[in-house]
Amino acid sequence: MLRSFTTGLAAFAFALGAQAQTIKIAILGPMAFVQGENHWAGAEMARDEINKAGGINVGGKRMQVELIRGDTNEIQSVPDANNAIERVITRDKADFLIGGFRSEAVLAMQEGAMDYKKIFLGAGAADARLGENVEKNYERYKYWFRVTPVKSPDLFRTLMAVLDTIGGQVRDSLKRDPKVALVAEKAVWTEPIVKGIQATLPKMKMELVGTWQPSAIATDVTAELSAIERADTDIVFTLLSGPVGISLGRQMGERNMKAVAWGINVEGQKDEFWQAAAGKAQFVSTLDTYAEVEMTPKTIPFVRAFKDRFKKAPTYNAATYDAIMILKSAIEQAGTTNADKLVPVLEKIEHVGSGSVLTWDKRHDLVWAVGKTTGIAVQWQDGKKVPFWPPQIKGMQPYKMPAR
Repeated sequence: MLRSFTTGLAAFAFALGAQAQTIKIAILGPMAFVQGENHWAGAEMARDEINKAGGINVGGKRMQVELIRGDTNEIQSVPDANNAIERVITRDKADFLIGGFRSEAVLAMQEGAMDYKKIFLGAGAADARLGENVEKNYERYKYWFRVTPVKSPDLFRTLMAVLDTIGGQVRDSLKRDPKVALVAEKAVWTEPIVKGIQATLPKMKMELVGTWQPSAIATDVTAELSAIERADTDIVFTLLSGPVGISLGRQMGERNMKAVAWGINVEGQKDEFWQAAAGKAQFVSTLDTYAEVEMTPKTIPFVRAFKDRFKKAPTYNAATYDAIMILKSAIEQAGTTNADKLVPVLEKIEHVGSGSVLTWDKRHDLVWAVGKTTGIAVQWQDGKKVPFWPPQIKGMQPYKMPAR
């Protein structure tokens, strides 16, 4: 009996010791959607790469990475996202938090993370208030860092730079100034971009024919596209992160519209988009992060490895890979997993990532620069996603427009 008790106690102690050998990282995202799938896939790649190489060196002690899957369901429910972050912290004992997608949800999740003083590396939400919180109340919000994408005002800068290029082609082709329709889902992250576009288009000698705001999960945008066609539109400027992006791409093709779609269409970043849009999404273009182009020395190897493993290309949410690698670098520099000691180390890091070169400003937002953190622009051409911007990056191909 005593021997059995002693053996059991030893096993318990061993189990505790085994648990202590891991660094627990919660990956938070809408796991039933492409965004969460890519959150998890990028994290798996980082975990396996690190663990295969012996783990993370924490002050001379090697520790393995353990991932915790946190389904936030945030596309459909902000309260579900709150519950997910509470669960991974209190029940699963996560050391670090990575992910998030919908800005409304991530703003709430940020509060939960800060309550527990957990480092939270954002990998999906663009709302500028996430970084503004750091500046306004540093001691509370210093644990938040944005890994992807850049904040909304910087997304706007990138979008307009590409629009200027596309608008130039339209102007040369039609011999007149382009007409633009704005289609933006009703969401917090789109609000500042919508206002910026409405104010900026006249300065670019482009006419805004109207603004339409469907639901992020709309399955039919017939009414919007009918009005856009009647306005003789040349460019449909999209700000779409939800499944409505598929509906728009498919229905533009079904109507054989002469306008081209450009902007953000997160669904358009995934390889399955062409099939989901029934092969009708010809010439749809979107801001993206990954393609087999030399954004950094790591981009092509990462994209190829991702495709080999998951049989499809990554979306920007797969930058959870970079987030974990950044954490590894910070932990090894600091020799600890203590959040307060890691923050100043993270603030000084310059990380050459899988799709960008990352440094942070005083708001813990990414420092924006073309060819550094802007991402790329891609266009669907005959079933293939073709990268076309920034033009100076090796591997870019020509942008195409439909015949008129």
